[in-house]
Amino acid sequence: MRRSCYAAFGLLLVCGVSARSAEVSQAGSAPAETVKYARPALLVEPATLAKPDVAARFVILDARGQTEYEQEHIPGARWVNPEEWSKAFGDGRDADGWSQRIGALGIGPDSRVVVYDNQGLRDAARIWWILRYWGVQDAHLLNGAWKQWQAEGRPTSRETPTVAPVAFVAQPHAERLATKSQVLDSLAGRTLQIVDARSEKEFCGLERFKNSRGGAIPGAKHLEWSDLIDQATHRFKRPDELQAVFRKAGIDLQAPTASHCQSGARASVIVFGMELMGAADVRNYYHGWSEWGNTADTPIVVPDPPRTR
Repeated sequence: MRRSCYAAFGLLLVCGVSARSAEVSQAGSAPAETVKYARPALLVEPATLAKPDVAARFVILDARGQTEYEQEHIPGARWVNPEEWSKAFGDGRDADGWSQRIGALGIGPDSRVVVYDNQGLRDAARIWWILRYWGVQDAHLLNGAWKQWQAEGRPTSRETPTVAPVAFVAQPHAERLATKSQVLDSLAGRTLQIVDARSEKEFCGLERFKNSRGGAIPGAKHLEWSDLIDQATHRFKRPDELQAVFRKAGIDLQAPTASHCQSGARASVIVFGMELMGAADVRNYYHGWSEWGNTADTPIVVPDPPRTR
């Protein structure tokens, strides 16, 4: 089925011009100085983590490449392999495997964890989301990640810490995961707000990568994950900026939501950002377009080529 972005998404988007130029008008908005993160504790600032007494209370996870980690990292940080975690999540049912994997990092049921990367928090957010899914409640992201840590001249180390495995019993939190069947079932009554975290070209069907079909889930709202991040600092945007970003994309922070991308990482940034701003019911459709775009029973909207200015 070929339809234009205009028909498919009710004028929310104009493919190829700017998916971010459409704006949903809402009555009034709070002054910038009154807007705050609803859950600021989800973020840990570099200046805070740089304090040895604070760092000692955290399990610090480095989600960069192993070579980069070995060259230098935040003192005490433990390396976690984002590619291995990405593939290992599967259908979210391997509790025994994840009990061992998480426990091997020295993470117990009461551990405080902070994760960083050098990918604009994309890989770190995936690790954060998987930890939360398996029951690690006190998990955080380092605001600005490795880029900001370096920019502030914080100390680094080449020493690999010795990690003693601890007992951890992984328990899946199904309310954090959306499945294909749940998304399918939600379409008729719009019971889930679908947020597509991919690029505009992916959303408009102009880039398929290795998927058999390109396009978007009918009714999905587009918000590219990187729009939540200040690209100069890799910090999450200020609360007033995030509020404006969500408003422009037509996203209701109070609505039950499923975010997706190709395979879970970019969607995790959306989940984190929405929770940071107060959303209470945000799921990650983890398998996303890698599943939806390669399955015969899933409806898609394939937009026309973009219009020129």
